[in-house]
Amino acid sequence: MTQTPANPTSARPEPTDATRDIASDVVARVLARAGTARAEGGTVHAEHDGEQLDLAERASLRRVAGLSTELQDVTEVEYRQLRLEKVVLVGLWSSSRDAHEDGAASSAEDAEISLRELAALAETAGSQVLDGVIQRRAKPDPGTYLGSGKAAELADVVAASGADTVVIDGELAPSQRRALEDIVKVKVVDRTALILDIFAQHAKSREGKAQVELAQLEYLLPRLRGWGESMSRQAGGQVGGAGAGMGSRGPGETKIELDRRRIRNRMAKLRREIQAMAPGRETKRSSRKRHEIPSVAIAGYTNAGKSSLLNALTGAGVLVENALFATLDPTVRRTRTEDGRVYTLADTVGFVRALPHQLVEAFRSTLEEVGQSDLLLHVVDASHPDPEGQIAAVRHVLADIPGVEDVLEVVVLNKADVADPEVVDRIRRRERRTVVVSAHTGAGIDELRQLIADELPRPDVTIDVVVPYNRGDLVHRVHTEGEIDHEEHTPEGTLLRGRVAEALAAELAGAVASA
Repeated sequence: MTQTPANPTSARPEPTDATRDIASDVVARVLARAGTARAEGGTVHAEHDGEQLDLAERASLRRVAGLSTELQDVTEVEYRQLRLEKVVLVGLWSSSRDAHEDGAASSAEDAEISLRELAALAETAGSQVLDGVIQRRAKPDPGTYLGSGKAAELADVVAASGADTVVIDGELAPSQRRALEDIVKVKVVDRTALILDIFAQHAKSREGKAQVELAQLEYLLPRLRGWGESMSRQAGGQVGGAGAGMGSRGPGETKIELDRRRIRNRMAKLRREIQAMAPGRETKRSSRKRHEIPSVAIAGYTNAGKSSLLNALTGAGVLVENALFATLDPTVRRTRTEDGRVYTLADTVGFVRALPHQLVEAFRSTLEEVGQSDLLLHVVDASHPDPEGQIAAVRHVLADIPGVEDVLEVVVLNKADVADPEVVDRIRRRERRTVVVSAHTGAGIDELRQLIADELPRPDVTIDVVVPYNRGDLVHRVHTEGEIDHEEHTPEGTLLRGRVAEALAAELAGAVASA
């Protein structure tokens, strides 16, 4: 019996039993944490987090299991809640050097970290994780992302688990999504669509909602799909069938073209609205610059503890939730250094691995706050399995923000109370400027405050003036914007010795000259 030699260029090795066992173990560990994938437990608040009134409002909108829209008697809160989606997760594991660019993990450990993050994203969106599938292959299949055999296996898993949605840990081409849906017979959502859904749920401000809608429309535009006769609303030539023929020929707009035109018009309107909101934010920023108020920006991976850190430093009481993308709308708070200098702290939206480019573009206007700050606090979850990967993902996004290369960066290793000391030491050896803190327990916060005070720009013009009593506003500004070494009340006015910025020094000189 003769055998036909296999083509070495087209052959693909079948997965071994060892590979299957590793993949099964990875899925089992991820599913063991499902339900708590947003962290090992629920949200634990510290005293400085305040009453957290926003959290109660957000919880009232969370999707719940077993809710029927046909109930005869439902409360308003129940009516606003959505039916829980049951999902199956799908990830790729590849040893390819370009795995991350293709949406696949480069090792079993990377595959587990990535799938755990996908589970956390799915739960944050309000879904219930039922099962998971990992496929080992060099690159995603151009037709069905997984390949026909694994796609058929996925269809069996979906049918057995009773899932209604498949979530892919990567970005699908429109053709891949359609082909996969035809096989598994349920809705297929990729990582980008999942993140966009979370942003849509959490956006509260008018600008934030407009930015998220713009990103969603940019994602949707190339993925429009029509079915049957709705694909076309025109007919040409000899048309058969009742109701067609005379009056239906000639140029016309297909249904899908009409939808695309409406989406483009809506996107143009949203861009104009976002652009119109920019002057208000710029006015506030220029006001701070005019008064020489230094600014500090807080950036980092999602769920690294940025909002908790803002509360620990300022007592702002902003929303803190153990979930991904809890904060979307930037928050700016004013506080003081130990020596009395005023500065602002800006909490920004969190980043994530492979953050959709649509969101980066839509949120570019608010991310500019980072590029125009005097100091950047890059918050890192030191307890995460891959903190270096999170640092790299954040810097990849920050690299596209104008001016950020000129901003001094300090890596803040947060959650030190639950982090591995060896991991903390490893990161500190790699990074130039670091500080280790726990926003929850307050450990290291005083050291961070001192670091901020040391790194912020100081006023550099020496003053020795007597300010007239009718210019108390200038005295107040010296207290808030400058450094006072000596203050004395004299018959002529308030004697001030210290240092202020150049613009304020000129105003003081003008007030003294006109007195």
